[in-house]
Amino acid sequence: MPNEALTDVAESTLATRRGTFRAVAFRERSGGPEHLALVHGDPRPGQDVLVRVHSECLTGDVFDALRCDCGAQLSSALDAIVAEGTGVLVYLRGHEGRGIGLVAKVRTHVLQDEQGLDTVDSATALGLPVDVRDFGAAARVLQHLGVTSVRLLSNNADKVDALTGHGVAVAARVPLLEPVTEQNVRYLTAKRDRLGHDLPHLDPARRP
Repeated sequence: MPNEALTDVAESTLATRRGTFRAVAFRERSGGPEHLALVHGDPRPGQDVLVRVHSECLTGDVFDALRCDCGAQLSSALDAIVAEGTGVLVYLRGHEGRGIGLVAKVRTHVLQDEQGLDTVDSATALGLPVDVRDFGAAARVLQHLGVTSVRLLSNNADKVDALTGHGVAVAARVPLLEPVTEQNVRYLTAKRDRLGHDLPHLDPARRP
C-alpha cells in the first residue's frame, strides 16, 4: 500500500550471489538520505515476516573491518532471509557510527586504539551523542511493502521498541550472535554492558 511519507521510491530486480531480490530504493524527504530495502520471496500481509533493519557501517559492511560485528551480521541476516525463502532487509544509510557520521566514527577509533576507550566513551569524549539513529524510515518502508508484523533479526531491544513505536508489530526477536574474536570483544562487551544488547555468548559460562 502506498505510504505518503516516502517522497521518492524506485524498484528493480537485483540478482546477487545469494539469490534474487526486489530492490526498493527510497527516501522520506527531499535532500534526506536514500535507503534500500531488499525483498526476497513474497512476504504477505498477516505473516510475521523475517526482517533485518541494518544500520550503515561502511568499514564493516564493505571493507570487512574486524573491530565490529556489523558486516558479519549483514551477511548472516541475508543468509537467514534466503534460507527462510522470504523476508526483507532494510539498509538504513546515514546511520554511520550510530548516527555521528564516518569522519567522527574514525576519530572515535583513534581514541579507542590510543586511550582504550570503548565505543560509548570515545563518542562522548568528543562531545558527540552515543546514538541518534531514527528507525522511523524502516517502519515506513515496511508498511509501504505491506509488512506490519515481523520477526526481527537483532540483538538490540531498542530496535524492537522503535519499530513498535512506529506501528510495526514485532512478534519475536531473532538473535544474530556472531563469533567473539580478539578484535571485536571490546566492542561487543560495550554493546552488552553499555547499550543493553542481548549477547549471552560473551559469557564463557553460558557458551554451548
